[in-house]
Amino acid sequence: MSSEEKIKQALVGKFNFLGGKILISRQRRIFFQVDPEQFNDVFDYTVQQLHFSCLCAITGLDEGEMLGIIYHIADTRGIVLNIKTTVSKIHPLLRTITFYFPGGEIYERELMDLLGVQIDSLPPGSRYPLPDDWPQDEFPLRKDWKPKK
Repeated sequence: MSSEEKIKQALVGKFNFLGGKILISRQRRIFFQVDPEQFNDVFDYTVQQLHFSCLCAITGLDEGEMLGIIYHIADTRGIVLNIKTTVSKIHPLLRTITFYFPGGEIYERELMDLLGVQIDSLPPGSRYPLPDDWPQDEFPLRKDWKPKK
């Protein structure tokens, strides 16, 4: 059995709601989506028990009524786990991952500034990548955003 299959089995064994939802697209690439209510438990497990110890990136997507967020994390073997969750544009709230990955702060600030995702417990800091005087409720990566003239 491949390492990817073992990871898949471990995830489904711990979280039976992931059964049939995990895709191994190719060697060293695993994808799945999880509801925001279950995200923290699944993410904590992948870091603490499955030893995914490297944050590669966080990708934010405008999907219409929802915002998609994909966390790309890797283990020491180079297996990349891509965990996607979605939040409503009306109340886009996620918990910070900086207590596991301090370098994730820059990605989370991008999610806040560019898509309007609120990150709970993110340490205070300057805005990124937008200038400090950028209007608070203007999120330029949202599909419905229009620059003010």
